[in-house]
Amino acid sequence: MAPLKEARYELVEIPERFGPVAFDVDRRKVLDYAYAQDDFGDWYFRRSPFGGPVGHPLVLANDLLFLFYQGYDGNTAQGLHTHETLRFRSPVEVGERVTVEGGYTEKYEARGQGYVTLEATARGADGRVLVEHVGKEIMRTVAGDIVGKGRSAQSDRARSVEATVDTGVPAIATAVRGAPVRAAIPSRTTSFTQDQMSVFSWAGKGYSNVHTSRDKAAAGGLDRTIVQAQQQTGHILTNLVDVFGASWFTTGELDLRFISPAYVGDTLTTTGAVLGEADGRLELEVWIENAQGRKTAVGWASAAIDDDPARPVQLV
Repeated sequence: MAPLKEARYELVEIPERFGPVAFDVDRRKVLDYAYAQDDFGDWYFRRSPFGGPVGHPLVLANDLLFLFYQGYDGNTAQGLHTHETLRFRSPVEVGERVTVEGGYTEKYEARGQGYVTLEATARGADGRVLVEHVGKEIMRTVAGDIVGKGRSAQSDRARSVEATVDTGVPAIATAVRGAPVRAAIPSRTTSFTQDQMSVFSWAGKGYSNVHTSRDKAAAGGLDRTIVQAQQQTGHILTNLVDVFGASWFTTGELDLRFISPAYVGDTLTTTGAVLGEADGRLELEVWIENAQGRKTAVGWASAAIDDDPARPVQLV
């Protein structure tokens, strides 16, 4: 086996493949995720609409994101996640053997920083696609020089997130047909402790970074550890499961940009607004903001509207 490379932009090859990596999504993995996200929903431990318990949609978050650790030393990584795209195709059964593979597909320089794109796919034991991931990050940078400086400028895109709701129309509790444009979706608030962040970011596997280590954070010019972008993503996804139900596991899509740091202990609230309906899907804006009202992540989400009459649907 070739020695691991230092995680530096200059050493990234295009294309560069990693995997396949196979592992079991056992109860311990599901428990670790539930603890890190404070999300102990019944579907993950008892029964779900798919039969037995399933993993949280993002239970494979870091198996996808950290796939490059197969070729690079994770303890030398100093990247900052800027953009996450996820497509959910099938739930993973608790106890199922999963295979993840993918690789670097792009590298480029912008605003004086080196960016890389990692694409990865997780498949179930029968070969079905579970989730597809495309992540972009600034690689090998000093975190304190970047965080809080609008590293994912909305001018890079043809559309922007308004992050506003219309209080003059009814909010929705679940995805419905005919939902008013700019109707609010439910909000969720959390605050991640250092223990939760360390579990989420694999400190137990021996990795030390600006999410798990106060010393690494200080060396990167930060006064506190910062919440990993995928952990923020998980906070949004918990809310989206509330809104879309089982449909999110098979049709959910999320396009998320990380625009400002979230720190350990910060109060983080995620919510969103209805954009409209297209081809049987409800389209939303989603975002996270801290207690000071500053947005830390913004993006778009959509999934098929579940017309199952057995599923309660209501306006609030």
